[in-house]
Amino acid sequence: MGAGIAQVALEAGWDVAIHDPLAGATDRARHRIRDGLRRRAAKLELDAEGIDAWADGRLERLVVAGGPAHVVDGAQLVVEAALEDLDAKRALFAELDRAAATDVVLATNTSALSVARIAEGASVAPERVVGMHFFNPAPVMALVEIVAARGSAAWALERASVIAEDWGKTPIRSADSPGFIVNRVNRPFTLEPLRLLRAGLGTVATIDEALVAAGYPIGPFGLMDLIGIDVNLAAARGLFEGFGRAARFRPSPIQEELVAAGTLGRKTDLGFYQYQHGRRLDPAPRFRRQERGAPGGPALDADSVVERVVLAIVAEAYRALGDGVATGADIDRALELGAGHPFGPLAWAERTGLPEVALTLDRLADDDPDTFRPPLALLRSVRG
Repeated sequence: MGAGIAQVALEAGWDVAIHDPLAGATDRARHRIRDGLRRRAAKLELDAEGIDAWADGRLERLVVAGGPAHVVDGAQLVVEAALEDLDAKRALFAELDRAAATDVVLATNTSALSVARIAEGASVAPERVVGMHFFNPAPVMALVEIVAARGSAAWALERASVIAEDWGKTPIRSADSPGFIVNRVNRPFTLEPLRLLRAGLGTVATIDEALVAAGYPIGPFGLMDLIGIDVNLAAARGLFEGFGRAARFRPSPIQEELVAAGTLGRKTDLGFYQYQHGRRLDPAPRFRRQERGAPGGPALDADSVVERVVLAIVAEAYRALGDGVATGADIDRALELGAGHPFGPLAWAERTGLPEVALTLDRLADDDPDTFRPPLALLRSVRG
């Protein structure tokens, strides 16, 4: 992610300094950034000489700093993209905060940790600590969640937003709540299919096919394989703990079993599907069975699968809206840009009809009240 974010800034013509304490990490990052710049230049319909000139000209703006104190020298913005370890991030921000001028914005790219907790490491000017959550791959994905922690200064949030726009991104404001917008509201896209799979109400293939046919760019099982089942499980665990072990965020035993077995998706050539040379083949052997249906009922048809997944996302979107995580328009836009959804969940609910959505959620809540119980924000909208 750090290399991707650096590439984004370089493409926009910014000077960039990078640092990583691991031996060889900055050399690898530099090669990755140059490859990324060349791929981007190739899309500009330049000849071979022009591609080299475009990429190398931007790469000349990249320097390797000797340490965090050197990174902040002359900077307007510092973006941290270290591993998701709270203690390590707090220690790093303490060092950055001591070294940087008080008008330098310090941003964390965390996707799972509290920005406020990270900011506790800063004692000189903690108000300039904000979240800037980029999505992977950073050079391609348009969304950046700008996260306001308790005490984040308005000027710091505004500068982070303006810089993100200058880098060609779409900044969307989020409160400092577990999962922010996308990782929270989109969590049912994987958890609900996992529940259906475990209950025998569909297969890996039929569930993925149903959601792709509904307009999603990739099915939930293909998505988990792509990003890494271990990565997806870690995000699910983070939300589960962040929301006080709320049942609707409970990680699936299927994920736990796959991670314990070391079958993590594409990177191990086996997950929900089998892979060969990066190409997806059939579902993994354990997932090839036909739908057997839940006790006393048949497997769900494609429309019912899509209905359950979409409504689970809609319910979480209204909970996030009720919690003040973001505006309704920003929640919708974030899901479209950050998760590739074909429509915003709140706009979909409005088009479908809020009373009908509330009634359908209430019906589904008979089986799973934790996921489908109609949120108060939705019920208030119906009454309104």
